[in-house]
Amino acid sequence: MIKPVRATGLERLELQRLRDRVGRLFAALQEATVAEDLLASETWAPPVDLCETADAIVLHVELPGLTADQIKIGASNTQLRIWGEKKRRLSGNRILSHLCSERSYGRFSRIVPLRWTVSVRDAQAEIANGMLTVKLPKIKDRRGVEFKIPVTDGSGE
Repeated sequence: MIKPVRATGLERLELQRLRDRVGRLFAALQEATVAEDLLASETWAPPVDLCETADAIVLHVELPGLTADQIKIGASNTQLRIWGEKKRRLSGNRILSHLCSERSYGRFSRIVPLRWTVSVRDAQAEIANGMLTVKLPKIKDRRGVEFKIPVTDGSGE
């Protein structure tokens, strides 16, 4: 008969670290899979900087030439999605052909997985000088906090 072995102390800490690493790896794999599907459907993904401050998660997204009404943002408790369309402006000059065009046009989409407990309802987004800034305030994580639950006597006496 095999006795079950319980992880204690250092082993438990190592198991938690391993679980966190596997979770981050899975999230990165999921983001890459979604990004690959989006790129296959003729969309482009704008570059993103993801930063963490003491009280918020902040995203900086490069979207030059776009206005607020051309950008849509959706958020859930697991991911933030930014999408829209950048249309090519036709100039008044009669251009015969482009010799070089390195800017991206058309539909764009970017999905950023959220690995933090954030308040989606209190999120703020602003675009200025081609830089979209999205601020997601953190919520104090209550996992592992012990709550006292009162016990009442139900015997009726």
